Amino acid sequence: DMGSLNELVPVLVIDELDNDLGLAEVEDSLGRTFQLPKEWLPMAAEGAAYEIHVTEAGVRFVFSEGGARLLRERSKQTLLDFSDEI
Repeated sequence: DMGSLNELVPVLVIDELDNDLGLAEVEDSLGRTFQLPKEWLPMAAEGAAYEIHVTEAGVRFVFSEGGARLLRERSKQTLLDFSDEI
C-alpha cells in the first residue's frame, strides 16, 4: 500500500515565497515552519509540496504532486487524535 509508505517520508509545503529575498517559507510534516532558499526547491510555487530525502550525500527535496494533500490529511488526523485525548 503506497499510502503507508508515503506516510513515512517527511514532507514540506511552501506556504509563501519571497521573490525579493529568494526565500521560501515552508512547513514540514511535524508542523515546524522555517525558510529555505527557493532555488533548493524545484518548481518552487506557493502550495508546492516536496518529499524530504536525507542520505549520507545530503538532503534532496523531491517535488511531490500529492504532497500538499497528504500533509493536510496528516494535520487533520493529528487534530482528531488530539481531540480524542481531551
